[in-house]
Amino acid sequence: MAEKNSRRNETTDALFDAILSLESREECYAFFEDLCTVKEISDMAQRLQAAKLLLDGATYEQIVKAVEISTATISRINRCIQYGSGGYRDTIEKVRAQAEKQ
Repeated sequence: MAEKNSRRNETTDALFDAILSLESREECYAFFEDLCTVKEISDMAQRLQAAKLLLDGATYEQIVKAVEISTATISRINRCIQYGSGGYRDTIEKVRAQAEKQ
């Protein structure tokens, strides 16, 4: 647990506070385009898509074809889903629930 807590600091808190202040997809685009490279944004989007597919029961082969990421990255995402803090699962479920309401 100490390892996770060591990542928590004022600088990271400030980043997350900034993200939490975003109120629209357009604000997200503006902020993340300034904060990250196009490749970094693409990589994060691919990881999220791979996590969705893993949670839906897709195989690594299906994910490689659909998302075009390495099996090593898929394996890391799968470890996070299986043994991590629940961030992927919780966030994906929350977004899906919001989409169903609309």
